[in-house]
Amino acid sequence: MLTIHADSRGWAFAVDGTRIAEAGPLEKLLADRPRARVRRWPGILTPGLVNPYGTELLEETYHPDPREADELGTEPLTGDALTALAMDDARWGASARRGVQRMLAHGTVAAACESFRNRAVRDAVRRSGLGMVDRTGRPPGAPSLDPYAGGRPGEFAPPRESGSAARFAVFDVPDEAALVERGAATCVATVLEGRLVYRRR
Repeated sequence: MLTIHADSRGWAFAVDGTRIAEAGPLEKLLADRPRARVRRWPGILTPGLVNPYGTELLEETYHPDPREADELGTEPLTGDALTALAMDDARWGASARRGVQRMLAHGTVAAACESFRNRAVRDAVRRSGLGMVDRTGRPPGAPSLDPYAGGRPGEFAPPRESGSAARFAVFDVPDEAALVERGAATCVATVLEGRLVYRRR
């Protein structure tokens, strides 16, 4: 079904299947496609973010299952806390799936990484649809689910335009400057290949 995603500034994407059919002012897209379903979002539509710490967050971090909260807490585990866990392929795969979901909740549509050594992680990420961006070496700073953490400049995935893959995010902020200031936890929705894969409840 053709869907128009529109933000509070009146900018919109018309999404047909996995592609952006047209990007532009909401009024124009509605005039061209009067029968389209319309999703109106608070804040701004942007290209999705690229998280520079794909390897660290998905292959070197354990994301606890909510059922493990009493024992392990809810925050990602690394270092000695990770070493103390009995990790097998099933547990790594489940952790990677939860890690991807947490990335999506921050408007991330791609992660920068070296090739994953762990097959369970690699398979989980591939099935999720999260994009992968090659990188050389480890980026500076502490890994974070929020690409803006620590004052870093966020990196957007390639610009969204007519004919490109429908991979974008919506942040509940008035403009890009506020997004930099408040961070990616303001995400209200993330779309991958035309699918709404995260929506804040």
